[in-house]
Amino acid sequence: ILGVRDIHADHAASHIGKAQGIVTCLRATPYHSARQKVFLPMDICMVHGVSQEDFIRGKQEKNVRDVIYDLASQAHIHLEHVR
Repeated sequence: ILGVRDIHADHAASHIGKAQGIVTCLRATPYHSARQKVFLPMDICMVHGVSQEDFIRGKQEKNVRDVIYDLASQAHIHLEHVR
């Protein structure tokens, strides 16, 4: 936007965008779940034995929290790359 042409700035912006996208998805999960929609990666859900139905029903069991934690950890890793 500002005309900055720097590979390091592009790399940082890419990681910031990924982190923001993950966090936005996590924050919107209760909203979407209330409307019978789940937009979380199913491969991570399957690792923890969580189904879409678990989110739709609003379960807060450890395995559901583990899915959220794993996704939040991925966002944190992207922020660490920026730093």
